[in-house]
Amino acid sequence: MTDEQPLPAPHESDAPESLDEIREAALRAGLDEYDLTPEDLAELAGEPLPETEEALPVLAIVGRPNVGKSTLVNRIIGKRLAVVEDTPGVTRDRVAYRAEWAGRDFTLLDTGGWEKNVTGIDLSVAQAAEAAIEMADAVLFVVDAMVGATATDEQVVRLLRKADKPVVLAANKVDGPQGELEAAALWNLGLGEPYPVSALHGRGTGDLLDAAMAILPTEMHQIEIDEHAPRRIALVGRPNVGKSSLLNKLAGSERVVVNEIAGTTRDPVDEIVEIGDRPWTLVDTAGIRRRVHMTKGADFYASLRTQTAIERAEVALVLLDASTPLTDQDLRVVQQVVDAGRAMIFVYNKWDLVGEDERFLLERSIEQDMVQHTWVPRVNLSAKTGWHTNRLLPALELALSSWDLRISTGKLNAFLGELVAEHPHPVRGGKQPKILFATQAATRPPRFVIFASGFLDPQYRRFIERRLRETFGFEGTPIQISVRVREKRGRKK
Repeated sequence: MTDEQPLPAPHESDAPESLDEIREAALRAGLDEYDLTPEDLAELAGEPLPETEEALPVLAIVGRPNVGKSTLVNRIIGKRLAVVEDTPGVTRDRVAYRAEWAGRDFTLLDTGGWEKNVTGIDLSVAQAAEAAIEMADAVLFVVDAMVGATATDEQVVRLLRKADKPVVLAANKVDGPQGELEAAALWNLGLGEPYPVSALHGRGTGDLLDAAMAILPTEMHQIEIDEHAPRRIALVGRPNVGKSSLLNKLAGSERVVVNEIAGTTRDPVDEIVEIGDRPWTLVDTAGIRRRVHMTKGADFYASLRTQTAIERAEVALVLLDASTPLTDQDLRVVQQVVDAGRAMIFVYNKWDLVGEDERFLLERSIEQDMVQHTWVPRVNLSAKTGWHTNRLLPALELALSSWDLRISTGKLNAFLGELVAEHPHPVRGGKQPKILFATQAATRPPRFVIFASGFLDPQYRRFIERRLRETFGFEGTPIQISVRVREKRGRKK
């Protein structure tokens, strides 16, 4: 015990002087009985964890439908997260996954989501592949070795050569020596050595990933945010909800094309506009132009563009059409913003089209549909006429201030001390986890680390999040809470 580093005192004075200090001291009681690392002690003393994280290299998996891309994704990440069916073009909501190989972390970008269409498949494959290739640092091109190179495969090869990105060629569905002979024929694509693999059984995936790690960049620059630069706003939402109209109204001119046809905007357009005498950077992400016989590859392409814009932004205005019921696509966009950890505001456009008698029912419907997102500020407006667009600025400032908000370690532990005293964690299996202390590890979004003697129930973690919002605000920003378990000394052998 004598060799242990002493716990830092809550304050310079020996006796707590305030109610907050009393609560914090009560929570700290008995901490010297637990195995705490030097990092734990530094966090307890109020030293925040580093907030800057190095960007991860991006490896995009491209290929025509039904070559086994999603099966390979699941094999690489070690989980069945990507939907896999024998039908070509099964649509998925998530397209980006965090993966690790040989001690290196990277982002795996899946380019699924197509449906087979005789007249439109080549076009949609090209669009989705082009979007993924543009975002990636390297490409893993998957070809069905049993079928061989098709005309669509050759079209993707032309895209890869044009993009000039490093490529690894995966010859999938190779389960034996005969398959390896079939895979060797793919040398003719001109992309170098084809790596024979079986995504279903895992055969050859180690060599494939070794080759992929060899072409991914080893050093990634850290993105530093200029405090004096205009803050970035992403305009996101399903097609034809008025994103381009809102951008034009805020900009005071016709900056982007507006059309009744859903999906007029093809590429995100960054615009500097003044809102409340302050410059802001707006990113319009209205999807792409629709064409006859277009498959769901178009929706996937728009999803990639939206995800990129969200990750480049600090706050997202999620536009929703007040004149139509909420859709699954709306909820997917909302979840994209939450997963990216960005501040968020709900913007119900076309509110002027809702009759006075219908607004009460609409308000009730919104409360039910968004019960999991009551922390998100809402602005009802008309992008076409400009009605109530002046309410966006206060909502933006509120959401971003919450996104930047940091709670001191002392205040946080005083808050937890009171919470635990009033509502202790339920007993599970004869044991009751004890919260030892907590710290806010980062902002943008606020991320909290709770040290406890055991795992906390998900319901109790949601209860902590709800009380955090009630006490400190955090309106308009997601909150991330993680738990680290620390055991008492002498318990481990």
